[in-house]
Amino acid sequence: MIYEHNLNPVAFSFFNLKIYWYSLAYIFGFLFSFWYSKYLVKNKVIMLDIKIVDDLITLAIIAVILGGRFGYVIFYNLSYYLENPFEIIKLWKGGMSFHGAIIGLIILLVTFSVRKKQSFNELANLIAYCSPVGIFLGRIANFINGELIGRPTNEQWGVLYNFADSVRHPSQIYEAVLEGLLIFIVLFILSKNKINKTINAFAVFLILYSLFRFFLEYFREPDAQVGFVISTLSMGQILSIPMFLVGITFLKNGKK
Repeated sequence: MIYEHNLNPVAFSFFNLKIYWYSLAYIFGFLFSFWYSKYLVKNKVIMLDIKIVDDLITLAIIAVILGGRFGYVIFYNLSYYLENPFEIIKLWKGGMSFHGAIIGLIILLVTFSVRKKQSFNELANLIAYCSPVGIFLGRIANFINGELIGRPTNEQWGVLYNFADSVRHPSQIYEAVLEGLLIFIVLFILSKNKINKTINAFAVFLILYSLFRFFLEYFREPDAQVGFVISTLSMGQILSIPMFLVGITFLKNGKK
């Protein structure tokens, strides 16, 4: 089935204020994180003081937004933003890097664990359990926005954009299902299993995300301003390699 994309990135307007699906994806993703993180702590899946959860998630929101935005600026379009610095603050236009968000979160978790004298592993595990839903919603918003489109396809299914010259893979949906929904299910099952006492959820998250991202980049059109970085490898694939190696390292060392 070929779907003709004609979705409006604006969810609704209130007087002259436009509310975008992209913004709603972040809002609902963070609201879920507040609820689910407390659920995990109350049920002893995560061994943290529940009093610090609100502070952690609030700071994580800031870290994701700042890290994701500056990651996109640096990794994907530095020359453009150097010439147009005020465009950096226009988050409603899209342009977030997941790998940049990860860097922002790592910096936060290291400093937060030291200041609050909490386990880095447990803090990182909490973020890992909560993140897939935000990824799922973010990729759906990417699809609605008609951004991060897929590569051309000759299959019997695909998406036809009014600005593209051919039918494209719905790569945003592929990513929403694998990087978001499937990882959430795997980690949810892990949280219900005793194995979560011996391995870190964030190690599993890093491994699965990097593998899925590397594979799905073959269905996703590389960013026009970046293209392929090394041979046929995209920026997303290159950034996923160290992510995978870190995940393997932490998985190998268990809860140490």
